[in-house]
Amino acid sequence: MAEILETERLILRHWAESDAGNMLLYASDPDVGPITGWPPHKSIDESCYVIDNILNGEEAYAICLKTDNKAIGTIELKMKDHADLAHGDDECELGFWLGKPFWGRGIMPEASRELLRHAFEDLGMKKVWCGYYDGNTKSMRVQEKLGFKYQGKKMNVDVPLMHEKRNINVNLMTKEDWSEMRTH
Repeated sequence: MAEILETERLILRHWAESDAGNMLLYASDPDVGPITGWPPHKSIDESCYVIDNILNGEEAYAICLKTDNKAIGTIELKMKDHADLAHGDDECELGFWLGKPFWGRGIMPEASRELLRHAFEDLGMKKVWCGYYDGNTKSMRVQEKLGFKYQGKKMNVDVPLMHEKRNINVNLMTKEDWSEMRTH
């Protein structure tokens, strides 16, 4: 478990309850949560609950700009017990969201590259899975930029927090794919 990961512009660190105000600020936006499978946050208590009970995994990180260290989104490597797509001890699933004011700035690819490095180099993962629901073109573009390879589609998957079913596009990056990209 890394306590802090850094990139040129970002700090990836564990969530703290003191981040709840920033989480509420960005997670209450109806353009952020629903496309990724959860309803907009309605209160600071809800954001505190999410920090304490959902974003409490060893590999769950707040995405923060180095300029102020305030949480603007989240990125996580979900291990097999908490992942929908990963199955073995050497597989995990990448999940993320970012506050709308920060879209289109290359922040998510930058954070994701560091988490992929961490997964393959520090944690010894052989496969990192990632998916997006139909219509989530921003997530699709991030995964394409990172070099994930399309594996197929899971149809009519339960999205419990939204009380509906959706289709998930499933992508994969292997350690070999990642190593090859790093050498080019």
